Amino acid sequence: MIYEVLVKPNSKKGPLVVTSGTMLTVYLREKPIDGEANAALIKLLAKNFGVAKNRIAIKTGTRGRKKLIEIS
Repeated sequence: MIYEVLVKPNSKKGPLVVTSGTMLTVYLREKPIDGEANAALIKLLAKNFGVAKNRIAIKTGTRGRKKLIEIS
C-alpha cells in the first residue's frame, strides 16, 4: 500500500499520526538533520501499522516534507 505523507518535524505535538484515507500527517519531535526525522518516521509508522521497519520504504521525498511511503 502506498501512502502520501506530510511530515512536520520539530513539532511539540509529536509523535502523532493523523490519518484521512491514504493521506497521513505525521508530527515528529526529531529535527530534519542527518536523517533523524526520516528514521523516526519509519519507526513510528512501523509501530502504527504493526509491521517491521524493513517493510516500510520512502519512495520519494527523502529530503522534503511531502513523501510517498510504501508499506509492503
